[in-house]
Amino acid sequence: MLKIAVCVSGGGTNLQAIMDAIDSGKIADTSIEAVISNKRDAYALERAKSHGIPAVCISPKDYESRAEFNEAFLEKLDSYAVDLVVLAGFLVVLPEEMIRRYRNRIINIHPSLIPSFCGKGFYGLKVHEAVLERGVKVTGATVHFVDEGTDTGPIIFQKAVDVQEDDTPEVLQRRVMEQAEWELLPRAIDLIAKGKVSVADGFVRIEE
Repeated sequence: MLKIAVCVSGGGTNLQAIMDAIDSGKIADTSIEAVISNKRDAYALERAKSHGIPAVCISPKDYESRAEFNEAFLEKLDSYAVDLVVLAGFLVVLPEEMIRRYRNRIINIHPSLIPSFCGKGFYGLKVHEAVLERGVKVTGATVHFVDEGTDTGPIIFQKAVDVQEDDTPEVLQRRVMEQAEWELLPRAIDLIAKGKVSVADGFVRIEE
């Protein structure tokens, strides 16, 4: 059984996609041990609670320093003894110690085709605003392992999504979620649960 923790900052639509996929059997042999948010008003916490999943908020605002927050966050995460950490719209820079301790056991979903529209400042709706400003015709989403950089870890899956002429950032965001994010993230978790994903020399190998 793959034990996972899901870290969120907002509404939790990707969390919902994961929970639905576990319930339907699309994700095999996996349990969500905890949902952790840095924001008390994150609706994702309510989604978790209604699903009977432990939901906790650990906010940097409650600590005098970033170092204290990092220590508390990592301590709480360690307490759940998970095999995999899933970042599903988690807008917090991870402690370096966490990345070292969970090497190749943290995955993230990013709403673009990395290396386009990623890195510092590119998150949430800002990604889709930049896509439309640039006038590109194709965008998408990427699931990748997390390393010390920002959106730089080994890529597991990508899926392209067409940009329409009349798109707004909100409309494009929804399409990328529906056509790419909600498909890629559950698929990646399922294959990891089945032991079919490995990392060597900075590249991902998938046995399907």
